[in-house]
Amino acid sequence: MTEMSANPQPQTDLPRADLPRTERPRTELPRTDLPRAEPPLTDLPLTALTRVRRGAHHQRTDRAALYDVIDGALSGTLAIVRDDRPVALPIGIGRDGDDVLLHGSTGSDFFRRIAAGAPVCLTVTHLLGLKYARSLFDSSMRYRCAVVHGVASVVPPAQKEAALLALSEHLMPGRSEDVRPMTARELAATMVLRLPLAEASVKDNAGSLVESDDDGEDRSVWAGMLPLRVVAGDPVTSPQTVAGVPVPKSVGRAARRVAASGTI
Repeated sequence: MTEMSANPQPQTDLPRADLPRTERPRTELPRTDLPRAEPPLTDLPLTALTRVRRGAHHQRTDRAALYDVIDGALSGTLAIVRDDRPVALPIGIGRDGDDVLLHGSTGSDFFRRIAAGAPVCLTVTHLLGLKYARSLFDSSMRYRCAVVHGVASVVPPAQKEAALLALSEHLMPGRSEDVRPMTARELAATMVLRLPLAEASVKDNAGSLVESDDDGEDRSVWAGMLPLRVVAGDPVTSPQTVAGVPVPKSVGRAARRVAASGTI
């Protein structure tokens, strides 16, 4: 099988669903006082970390392609080196400008190390299909993938609630209007990080061919594509919910988003 990306491959664990809750309307997220590139970031620079070496013709260097991969995802895989060993965890994500917002428990050793300056690698992948070639060696996948390298910064306490609201609105759009506001205790227990999208690579082989006319393979063997899509199921109401409470519009909004994109 051909390799999926020249960068680390994402894990398959499902993202956590422990999202912060708030009833405040969505507002523009205050920016931190971190140094910003001037002028605003445009094309993606090629560095030793971001240059794709296998299937380099599938690399995209326009920032719009990076935003498209990030914005179409609900989760990614965040990796660090901890005590000389790699550790990678699934995490909910959401973009704010030229940063990716991440959140986790303030009691997490993983997040504490990131907050202290440990370099991170965030991988986001949309798997689009399986390519059935006439040999296992040439069989592969169609996908879009982004890999971000950098050092994250902690969102200051005064900006934390707005950041959590922005992240929640990406993961569960409109849910903030259905539920109670976050408590001081919940805010204190949650760490929010900003990871700049300054050093990142995008690989997109969604239009790659299954085979070529002159490959010399036996055409009596079936070859082709198996497209893959994510489908949202019917909402399942918690048994503790009062009978007769309708499913809120925010759930339907999330389902329609998945139906429109076919990926998460």
